Amino acid sequence: MTDSVKIITSNKKATFEYHIDERFEAGMVLTGTEVKSLRSGKANLQEAYCIVEGNEMLLRGCHIAPYDHGNRANHEPNRTRKLLLHRREIDKLDKASRQKGYTIVPIKLYFKNGRAKIEIGLGKGKKLYDKRADIADRESKRRMDRLTSNSAKGDGE
Repeated sequence: MTDSVKIITSNKKATFEYHIDERFEAGMVLTGTEVKSLRSGKANLQEAYCIVEGNEMLLRGCHIAPYDHGNRANHEPNRTRKLLLHRREIDKLDKASRQKGYTIVPIKLYFKNGRAKIEIGLGKGKKLYDKRADIADRESKRRMDRLTSNSAKGDGE
């Protein structure tokens, strides 16, 4: 069976701000109106972060807009949501996040076979010079792509 994946939103800042060492896929405990809102693509992971509280992994700061056609039972947009992971994964992430410089960041939110999933990563904060190096690499790649596409256009004439 092939996995059908539909990406809802991704946190582009996560890969810019952190070196992602390890990635995990987690399920989410959601209400009905949250799922309907996610299906229409109304979510934001920019300010989101994950913490381990007790024996549970929690997602905080994730904004899922209220459902347009929801009634008074509509959900709270910025509520704390429980993530579904195996115990050993939670323990591993908890232990790693207690180390200096490591944090658990949400990377992308998507539907996989009709179920809402979130990809979280164990990230270590980048220094300013790392960010500058990433920008320089991206610019040089863009310049090379532009040169190769221009030379390809010149050959066709």
